[in-house]
Amino acid sequence: MALAVAVEPQATVADIKNLFSKSHPQWYPARQSLRLDPSVSMCVQVCPGVSRSFQVSPGVSMCAQVCPCVSMCVQTVPSPVQVFLTEYAGPLLIYLLFYFRVPFLYGPRYDFTASRHRVVHLACCCHSFHYVKRLLETLFVHRFSHGTMPLRNIFKNCTYYWGFAAWMAYYINHPLYTPPAYGDEQVKLALAVFLVGSWIGFTIMTQCLPGDTRTPRLSPQVGSWIGFTIMTQCLPVALFSLVGFVQMAIWAQGKHRSYLREFRDYPPLRSPIVPFLL
Repeated sequence: MALAVAVEPQATVADIKNLFSKSHPQWYPARQSLRLDPSVSMCVQVCPGVSRSFQVSPGVSMCAQVCPCVSMCVQTVPSPVQVFLTEYAGPLLIYLLFYFRVPFLYGPRYDFTASRHRVVHLACCCHSFHYVKRLLETLFVHRFSHGTMPLRNIFKNCTYYWGFAAWMAYYINHPLYTPPAYGDEQVKLALAVFLVGSWIGFTIMTQCLPGDTRTPRLSPQVGSWIGFTIMTQCLPVALFSLVGFVQMAIWAQGKHRSYLREFRDYPPLRSPIVPFLL
């Protein structure tokens, strides 16, 4: 399919995206990038008065009379909402499969049986609460500063979230799972840490500016996963928390450096993620 577009001399890239979106309304303008060759990473500027054809998506091409200083070509990329919904919905569903012990996970003897340990049921409630909260935050609370995210983020993030969810769920819901060593006292303390961290993170997020919703809530998020680790006393949960902490520390330090450059009154001694330490 070919699409011919007449572009005015004063037209901007946004104008070209809107023209294309009128013919293909399923592709939102903010989610398109324009370039002459889909294989290149940067937009290419086209010479005045030259008619060029370029790839839009598999099986779709577009031809336009290009005017001065207009860069062109279209490549569809996912929105942040799509990426986050995909990476958060997976762990929620995967964990529940292990919690209900669907067939082929633990053997026919344990199909659709329930654990006798209360901490297993509490862990399922906390895990489900966390990801339901993240899904709702993505839909109604998050304010994104960018309209798109790299497609590779879906595969990278889903590998991390989905893989660890399956690993920790397998052991926590296993018929031979051993409850925490210090019993109900350990579970109650861990539950309090988890809930406080979740509440503080949510409260901070609702007060953030667009684009800043990740960093301020990283410390409480780490705290909530530490609580979940103590509650379940499960090694995969501890590794998930550790890997997540390392990644969030990198994000927080990067955001901290950018704040120091952008805001003159930003406190230089403020810690990016761990107060007084990191």
